[in-house]
Amino acid sequence: MNGEAEWIRSMSGTEASTAPDVEKTGRCLCGAVQFKAHIGKLEIGTCHCVMCRRWAAGPFLGVDTSRPIEITSGEASLGVYRSSDWGERGFCRDCGASLFWRTQDGSHAVISVGALDSDEGLVFKTEVFIDQKPPYYEFADDTEKMTGAELFALFTGDATND
Repeated sequence: MNGEAEWIRSMSGTEASTAPDVEKTGRCLCGAVQFKAHIGKLEIGTCHCVMCRRWAAGPFLGVDTSRPIEITSGEASLGVYRSSDWGERGFCRDCGASLFWRTQDGSHAVISVGALDSDEGLVFKTEVFIDQKPPYYEFADDTEKMTGAELFALFTGDATND
């Protein structure tokens, strides 16, 4: 199995992780929505897909959670937008900050790195939908890269999803 496959499988819970479960707190820009998240691996991934770039106004940088996100304050200010048949995006209705992406069933979630109160210990590791990345930016870090088809194939066994 290649490095990208190992990363996605471990983040999606299809492989046991020996990493410590680190609790992180976060909030939106205005502070109305606050949350607690448990991070299994302190690895940042970025998504270059068109939807994420429109939602985050650039590539979406996030960390995978090992448990469901707990909203600790401001549930009334939390908006959730169903962005596809299987995914949804959380944001603050007051300030518009992008907070998380998760599967509809809540089995997998990714917290926006910018919404975390502390990014201590996080390492930039992976880029997905590299085939949709526009040519006008590059990251200097040497990261593992995966196309959209490769990512979908890992989760569904079908590389034809868009």
